[in-house]
Amino acid sequence: MKKHILITGSAGFVGSHAVEYILANTDWNITGLDSFRHMGDAERISKSLDSTRYKIICHDLNAPISLRTRMAIGEVNYILNCASISHVDTSIADPLYVWESNTRLIGNILEYARHLCRFNQLEKFIHCSTDEVFGAAQDGYSHIEWDITCPSNPYAASKAAQDALCFTYWRTYAVPIAVTHCMNMLGTKQDPEKFLPKIISRILKNQEVTIHGSPDSIGSRMYIDCRNLVDAWLFMFNKIDFNKYSHDCNRLTKFNIAGLEEINNLELAQRIAKLMDSELKYKFEDFHKTRPDSSKIYEAGWKAPIPLDHTLKEVIKHVTENHCWQE
Repeated sequence: MKKHILITGSAGFVGSHAVEYILANTDWNITGLDSFRHMGDAERISKSLDSTRYKIICHDLNAPISLRTRMAIGEVNYILNCASISHVDTSIADPLYVWESNTRLIGNILEYARHLCRFNQLEKFIHCSTDEVFGAAQDGYSHIEWDITCPSNPYAASKAAQDALCFTYWRTYAVPIAVTHCMNMLGTKQDPEKFLPKIISRILKNQEVTIHGSPDSIGSRMYIDCRNLVDAWLFMFNKIDFNKYSHDCNRLTKFNIAGLEEINNLELAQRIAKLMDSELKYKFEDFHKTRPDSSKIYEAGWKAPIPLDHTLKEVIKHVTENHCWQE
């Protein structure tokens, strides 16, 4: 029998890639749960809606999932929670809005998951978190999955709160949850304010690109293609026994998921400019470094299928052809 996965935020940047990748690489049925209040965009999922295996239900997770909505969703094997307001600048400008939205939505989807567990329906739940919950990393150090959380902005604090509530539902109600800390995702259909589309936009406009860091200390990241992230999630759904990684039932399963290639922000901008056959103008700006150690997911047997340069070429083509740089 085909599996059925519920993806929250399926019209968001990450969620829409999850829909496309799962449709292409499994025979699963997918239900998307979206409010379209924040960054969800129907254009991202327009082609996926042609599939008979994908349906979308409009629901704002700031409110509980009603009986009628539960009936519309049907039986669920897996939940992938991608829904969150993810823009740091938005959280700094309006911290309570981001905090209330992100904490309410995780509570409501966890309550729904707890309901499914009462009927032994739910097999696995993956929550998409961020490495930003750990705060800044010192030089030469990579955060591991159970490092102390030290969020340095309101968005990161709301994600740390989501992680804590996931732990509570795993421990108190035996909801089969795993948390993934993801870092610096790249791909087509990304919001224009994100770093990679912004670099492409500035180069097309012949403007300066802001580089996080200083000439003698440039911020670096381990960028990952969204599809590689989804591939890792599929690996977890299909191959990982969550109990094996739960540390004798004292902690739920966590995986850091990042790319293997570390590249600093200036090198990334230079690589993009070279691929665009353009000159790079740039300036430096102070930054906070974060870097997770994602060796555990690789040691478990997962391999990222898409190389970084392939992603960069696709994103440049997408941003240029879809006029995203004009926004």
